[in-house]
Amino acid sequence: MAVSLSLLPGPRCLWDEPVRVAVQGLAPQQPVTLRAALRDETGRRFQAAARYRADAGGRLDLARAPALGGSFSGLEPMGLFWSLQPEKPFWRLVKRDVQTPFLVDLEVYEGHDPRPTRLLARVVHERGFLGPGVKRIPVREGSLRATLFLPPGAGPFPGIIDLYGTGGGLCEYRASLLAGHGFAVLALAYFRFEDLPKALNDIHLEYFEEALDYMLQHPEVKGPGIGLLGFSKGGDLCLSMASFLKGVTATVLINASVANTMVPLHYKETTLPNIEFDLERLKITESGLVDLVDIWSNPFEKRNCQSLIPIERAQGPFLFIVGQDDHNWKSESYAYMASEQLQTHGKEKPQIICYPKTGHCIDPPYFPPCMVSVHEMVGRGVFWGGESKAHSMAQVDSWKQIQTFFQKYLNETSIFHNKM
Repeated sequence: MAVSLSLLPGPRCLWDEPVRVAVQGLAPQQPVTLRAALRDETGRRFQAAARYRADAGGRLDLARAPALGGSFSGLEPMGLFWSLQPEKPFWRLVKRDVQTPFLVDLEVYEGHDPRPTRLLARVVHERGFLGPGVKRIPVREGSLRATLFLPPGAGPFPGIIDLYGTGGGLCEYRASLLAGHGFAVLALAYFRFEDLPKALNDIHLEYFEEALDYMLQHPEVKGPGIGLLGFSKGGDLCLSMASFLKGVTATVLINASVANTMVPLHYKETTLPNIEFDLERLKITESGLVDLVDIWSNPFEKRNCQSLIPIERAQGPFLFIVGQDDHNWKSESYAYMASEQLQTHGKEKPQIICYPKTGHCIDPPYFPPCMVSVHEMVGRGVFWGGESKAHSMAQVDSWKQIQTFFQKYLNETSIFHNKM
């Protein structure tokens, strides 16, 4: 019997879906090495490998068999995906074109040699970002530079605006995957894209108000309010939107600050200066990486209070997703400070989910945890924090929590609105 690799539910799936990998036709208790590899859109290679042993029947099921070593160990059915590491140091796996899948080569080699040579079986697995029937609609209306993703079927759908951090550009992969779960999601760029500013300069909240109005008026988007999803700098922008603008129903913040960061924020006659930071407080790790966590001033000190986002005005509810090992800034402290501030002003207590051994860059499931990468604005390798396995588990769980939160609050308000 020839050795073969099988994938369930099939050779193609979405990136946030688990796949069951199994090998048939091996000898009883045969030692083998499984390898996974992909190339990103720049041609950079990522790879992972783990050692296994077949069962008495010559079968290997990664959902049942623990890895005996390699890129990971123990029972990790998706380990070959989340443990993918770049050949180029500090290179982060991202998806720029969601209309094409990543192609993952899965291979089975004989034995446990670190450099096995005898290939027993191979398959190519497609992991996509645009689900069946999901519509991708470029948005170039007024000042907006964005992409709207609509789920399959008849709308209207609960709406979300999705914001990323200081990398700039238009990041679509989280929005496209969320649309496959029943949400109308607007991936919004705000600098370093087309005719938007090339650098992160003064930010005017009117631009984000335009995006909010676009979603509120779209016939495929449910009212009466919109959800916000923001990571890092995108998180404090979402918090500012919820505090200054009307039409926000629910907000999810992933490792966000409670103060305005990086550059001044303007809205009508109001200006929030950015929180002070001191690059002389940078730490350099033993491996030469930059650790940013101590450069930021305390936003609740009197001299910094002008940078605080006025969350007492914010429309809730809120979900804070926090990596307890965030080395960008003190996200856990910020979340609990925000909770206290909200409750002091009679607002609903926010939901806070803290993940141990988890760093700053929390992506959708099965992305390799990004613990180190080159910071676009620092221009050097930065340590973001986290440990691979724990961080990977946090990405799986937080993805479920985000969907549950938005399904609850966006649909609740839509139902209430329809009854009025």
